Amino acid sequence: MKRIHVVAAVIECGDEVLIARRPDHVHQGGKWEFPGGKLEAGESAADGLVREIHEELGISVTASQPLIRIAHDYPDKQVLLDVWRVTAFAGEPTGVEGQDIRWVARNALRNFEFPAANVPIVAAVQLPPVYVISPDVESLGRFVEALEATIASGARLIQIRVFALTPAEWRELLPALRQLRDRFGVTFLLNSATAQRFVGNDDLPGVFAGIHLTSVDLQALNQRPVNCQWLAASCHSREEIEQAERIGVDFVTLSPVKQTRSHPDAQPLGWEQFAQWVDSAHVPVYGLGGLQMEDLPRLQSVGAQGAAGISGFWVSTVR
Repeated sequence: MKRIHVVAAVIECGDEVLIARRPDHVHQGGKWEFPGGKLEAGESAADGLVREIHEELGISVTASQPLIRIAHDYPDKQVLLDVWRVTAFAGEPTGVEGQDIRWVARNALRNFEFPAANVPIVAAVQLPPVYVISPDVESLGRFVEALEATIASGARLIQIRVFALTPAEWRELLPALRQLRDRFGVTFLLNSATAQRFVGNDDLPGVFAGIHLTSVDLQALNQRPVNCQWLAASCHSREEIEQAERIGVDFVTLSPVKQTRSHPDAQPLGWEQFAQWVDSAHVPVYGLGGLQMEDLPRLQSVGAQGAAGISGFWVSTVR
């Protein structure tokens, strides 16, 4: 069965994205999707994106970048979704072909029924370009101060990965996290090793939206934990990415992209290997390991969700 190469657009306007309803009589009819269509013979994804969006919505794409590529096998069709983020366009979108279109808030996308191949795209749309990982705690007060400074710098997805706290300090930290979450709309994930140390596997505090699995904990699972809005995993190989996909994670970190001071003996993947594994993944991928904010364009150019890390993104407030 020949795989059909489809280009799709995540068209953004502020905090909303545009979705379209598929006609009832077509494959996956009645479900919502991100606008796009089949590439023509010899056509590049970038050119196909411009053509398809103009034909479907009557607008001209003026700025776009790769977001994610998803290969998916339905019982009756194999597709490769080449998804691009459209950040600027000229004109007013309309359903040129009579299709229903709608602007939807990112956090409301899960209320709509999408084809199975679109599920990782929905996750990618909701995730920010930077995933910050906390350092361990030396002083609880300074940790909270630095966390607030990191959030003030723009961080909205943060993994809490701490081990040096006492149980009493942990109980003191939770209200501070809850206050920051409510004040800034931050999504906190809890490292699975931290969860086992402080709260146990089945006692995830309400302040956290989900769990980030260590590679060891990833290998120990055969299904997705229940009551977990977001599930992420640390991966260092193609096999670990496949395991993460099997249990239904929402996204992964892939490391190390570069040499790191924290793991000097770890062999870096390098950009070519990293790009190959990102391209074959079926979930959003954050690059991790020796990265800085200036690496973000290169990461996104190969279809990665963005950058993850500690030292390059955590705001230190040491006096």
